[in-house]
Amino acid sequence: MKILTIFQIIVSVFLIVLVLLQKRGGLLSSPQLFVFSKRGLEKKVFYLTWVLGAIFLVLAILNLIL
Repeated sequence: MKILTIFQIIVSVFLIVLVLLQKRGGLLSSPQLFVFSKRGLEKKVFYLTWVLGAIFLVLAILNLIL
């Protein structure tokens, strides 16, 4: 297995865990308040989810290219 594939699997597992940790219906129920309503740990989990999603996307593209 390639090292990029292993990293992608690890990132995807962490991404799944972070998505499951988030409050249900947080973004879709009130889209105008999604930035202002998150505080503390919930805000950090939200941003970390976006970062890991971007990393996953980059790894997926790199796996296609290489």
